[in-house]
Amino acid sequence: MSTNTVRPVRRRSLRVAAAVLTAAAGLTLTACSGSDTAGAKSSGQVNAAVAAADADAAGSSAEAQGSESQADPGAKADAEAGVVDKQSGGSYAAGRGRTGSGIERCHTSGLKASFATGDDAAPDPDASGATTTSVVLTNKGSRTCKIGGFPGVDLKSENGGERWSLPRSSAKYGSITLNPGDSTDFTLNVAMTKEEEGFYQPAWADITPPNETTSLTVEWPWGTLVDQRGATHPATFVNPIG
Repeated sequence: MSTNTVRPVRRRSLRVAAAVLTAAAGLTLTACSGSDTAGAKSSGQVNAAVAAADADAAGSSAEAQGSESQADPGAKADAEAGVVDKQSGGSYAAGRGRTGSGIERCHTSGLKASFATGDDAAPDPDASGATTTSVVLTNKGSRTCKIGGFPGVDLKSENGGERWSLPRSSAKYGSITLNPGDSTDFTLNVAMTKEEEGFYQPAWADITPPNETTSLTVEWPWGTLVDQRGATHPATFVNPIG
């Protein structure tokens, strides 16, 4: 934008300068053939013409610079925004719902866990394949925190003797910000069964938030699962938060 503005001004300045030189040459020739008074007058006219041309060129240059300065702030702002976007992606994206780098992760002590038990949240006991249930995590603290990744989920029997640490899926994940009172959730793929053999009946679930070592224990609200504790790829597993 600056280049297109400056070039016409330069051509205009060159035309003005050429006109001045032509006028000066004509006046010089007139001065040579006239009297001293005429020469002095012609010299004054030349000086005035040169001054006018200089003023015109200076004004054109200032106009070009003014136009250029008017264009520069936007271009400069765009360029600076591009630098911010590339160099400070976390902070820049925070305004678009993503987490800033200054927010701490959510700790177990600041979270509450529960199973989503609404009609739409209940796993289908008649599903021939896998069905899902959701675990809700709520920020019960007074500060904003971020959370993302895989929680640990350990199912326990009534007496706690039979424990099943659920494997994780291969799903990708990000991180999200929880303000005080905000909630997020993650799902468990579960293989339900009504068979009286080869089943596992959980009584409790220990939920360990990502990067934490302390768990939150919640009651298991559903029925029996296919017992795949020794399977390489069981149909009951944990999906990530975020």
